[in-house]
Amino acid sequence: MGMKKNNIDYLLLFMILILVAIGITMVFSSSYYYALNKWHDKFHFLKKELIWGAIGLVAMTITTNIPYKVYKILSWFLAGGAIALLGMTLVMGESYNGAQRWLTLAGFQFMPSEIAKIAMIIFFAHMLSSKKYSVKKFLDLFKPYLIVIAVVSYLVMMQPDYSTMAVIVTVLLSMIFVSGAKIVYFIPMISIAGVVGWYLIAESSYRMKRFLTFLDPFSDPMGSGWQIVNSLYALGSGGIFGVGLGQSTQNKLYIPEPQNDFILATFGEEFGFVGNIFLLGIFLILIWKGIKIAKETNDNFGSLLAYGITFLVAVQTIINVGVATSLLPVTGMPLPFISFGGTSLVILMGSMGILLNISKYTGNKETL
Repeated sequence: MGMKKNNIDYLLLFMILILVAIGITMVFSSSYYYALNKWHDKFHFLKKELIWGAIGLVAMTITTNIPYKVYKILSWFLAGGAIALLGMTLVMGESYNGAQRWLTLAGFQFMPSEIAKIAMIIFFAHMLSSKKYSVKKFLDLFKPYLIVIAVVSYLVMMQPDYSTMAVIVTVLLSMIFVSGAKIVYFIPMISIAGVVGWYLIAESSYRMKRFLTFLDPFSDPMGSGWQIVNSLYALGSGGIFGVGLGQSTQNKLYIPEPQNDFILATFGEEFGFVGNIFLLGIFLILIWKGIKIAKETNDNFGSLLAYGITFLVAVQTIINVGVATSLLPVTGMPLPFISFGGTSLVILMGSMGILLNISKYTGNKETL
């Protein structure tokens, strides 16, 4: 027998579409001057984002209509494929700005780490929802959760992409926690993570400089503090209601590639404090709906899958906002739905489709 289907969560769908619309608008607003200067085409990034947004919409439509339990069958294949793609990236990936994170297959360029995020969420949801692999004691974490996390983290770290590694680790450990693992199990892991994190900062002069810049960005405003200082200037210049769409000053070659990780600075300058509260409010509603869906889905696999997808959006949003406001060290983390990016937008919208499909089965008893 199957579970009775409801309608999809239309409020969640509406929040997703609003965020995508805001993202497309802000990519153009933040990038047109930079695109005109570098590419001699102010629509350069807008055209790409519209294409990716359309592909993402197709992906979301498809995944919304695929019963989410299908992913349980595919979980091992998806996890193995994601790890293989990460390995291929280190061998034959393309490098930009010192990072080897992109892979081109059949003329299509993408970031395997974005695929790894959702693949690992699906894999962990499957494993954690099974009685055989449930975490009842500390040693259960090694069959195979911590081993898989270590392998994926290493492959992503070697690109190098520490922010994505941090997101993957945080999301997967959060899934283990909500699956019923005792909080005391995480104390040694958090301690080890703290030591490893400090070592990674201390052994690299570049990362140490970023960390010191985070502590006092105005100590070197024309050098290492350039991005964050100009981000703070932009947010401050926006005041209460902003300077108006397209009127940002700081994205006029002050903030490097303003359509990417620091797009919130342009949004804050153009729409002000009120605009930022509105945008963060949409994210909060989306996250609240995701958690509500996870709680109301009595199928353990669906519940953990919903939690994982929601945590993914939440963690990335927290990191991006923290960086843009100088609450966290600068790291390359896009703002979900808003920052320019092809693979991330398509995978994210596809993931939202999975969440929307799960919403069809809330409030049902689990039947097999």
